Amino acid sequence: MLKLGVDFGLSNTDAVLVEGQTIVAEQMLKTGPASPEALEEVLRSLGVRPGQLETVVCVGGLSRNLPECLLGLRLERVEEIQAIGRGGLALAGLREALVVSAGTGTAMVAARGLEAAHFTGSAVGGGTLLALSRLLLGTADPLELARLAERGDPSRVDTVLQDVIGGGIGHLPPEATAVNLGRLVGAVQPRPEDLAAGLVTLVGQVIGVIALNALKAAGLSQMVLVGHLTDLAPVRAALERVWRFYQVEPRPLIPPKAGFATAYGAVLCVSS
Repeated sequence: MLKLGVDFGLSNTDAVLVEGQTIVAEQMLKTGPASPEALEEVLRSLGVRPGQLETVVCVGGLSRNLPECLLGLRLERVEEIQAIGRGGLALAGLREALVVSAGTGTAMVAARGLEAAHFTGSAVGGGTLLALSRLLLGTADPLELARLAERGDPSRVDTVLQDVIGGGIGHLPPEATAVNLGRLVGAVQPRPEDLAAGLVTLVGQVIGVIALNALKAAGLSQMVLVGHLTDLAPVRAALERVWRFYQVEPRPLIPPKAGFATAYGAVLCVSS
């Protein structure tokens, strides 16, 4: 039988159907906070009947307020940090790693085998990016923002090391950012594309640099990034620039279905 994992996030609800250890279907929805109605919407969206499910596992989004049973199904609950750690490791095929969950905000979890602990995080995440985009570009649509950013050049809004000291510093090259959005202090009127690229760079760099410091402090060698912020190609490119500038090896991993890691991990937590 199938197992259903549901992650009620601040922005989205993520759901996965799992058979054995394999994700056979996944869906991202806008259901609002955890509620019986939201869970019923998840079932309808996936086209699954309660009788097809062995178990339903919920995480996040005040899921603790859900009833013990719904539609004849007992609802299991797991801690979000445990789900992030288990899901990130499983999707990446690793035994231990710093799992960075980049969603509306950013959580960084030290995951070792079946154990996971919150290590640090940042209030900067996808919510920050979309809020700044709405204020400065008039859109909070992540796909529209990504399309703009892909056509833009962050160096037209950021001050780079070449501007400040005439070259690189340490292992950072001349084109590394010195001040995010630094050119906008003056009278520069940026193109929307360049501003979008600058915003993506800002958020990507904050997450990337904090994660690198956390990786070392946690005594781990491998990083895994999950969460729907990694769905956006310009965000992945901004993170890759951080890894390149800091010469990070082994390279952090973004596994397939990274946006559904927490929902998947929730199922794994009750399957072990």
